[in-house]
Amino acid sequence: MNPNTPAHSTRLAEVWSDTVDLRHLAWAIGIGIAISVTGFYAASRWLRGIVASPELAHAYAMLAGLAGCVLAGIICARLFPPKREVVEHSSTHDPAWRAEVLAELAEQPGGLGTLADLPEPVVRELKDLDLYELFAEPAAEPSQASARAPSPQAAAKEALA
Repeated sequence: MNPNTPAHSTRLAEVWSDTVDLRHLAWAIGIGIAISVTGFYAASRWLRGIVASPELAHAYAMLAGLAGCVLAGIICARLFPPKREVVEHSSTHDPAWRAEVLAELAEQPGGLGTLADLPEPVVRELKDLDLYELFAEPAAEPSQASARAPSPQAAAKEALA
């Protein structure tokens, strides 16, 4: 095995739009099964002597099994941290990506709107996240802006880009 090749990258997979380590996923499934089934059978055995109806004891035991699933989730969340890598400022500085996103937003039923339409708390949040300037900058180059006829949607798009 080559020490320069990261072995862990071959064990990663995408599950429900999140990146997971397959070994950790297998361990988490095993831990979940063990805790929930043990909780179910222990509660079932204990409740049969207390509850008059066996059906009711079984239903309560199922609740104990669900509580075991929640407990297993908490344990696995502590044991196995997320594998995602958060990369800031990767595509937001790409003008082509920004123009594509703004074009998609302009096609929505409400259109883009303007920064003046936003409530003050939203404007403050945009400024806190350093996103206000991104929407305040003009999106199109001057040569592109003169080539097309001015429309309300185009003006709003340029104002928000």
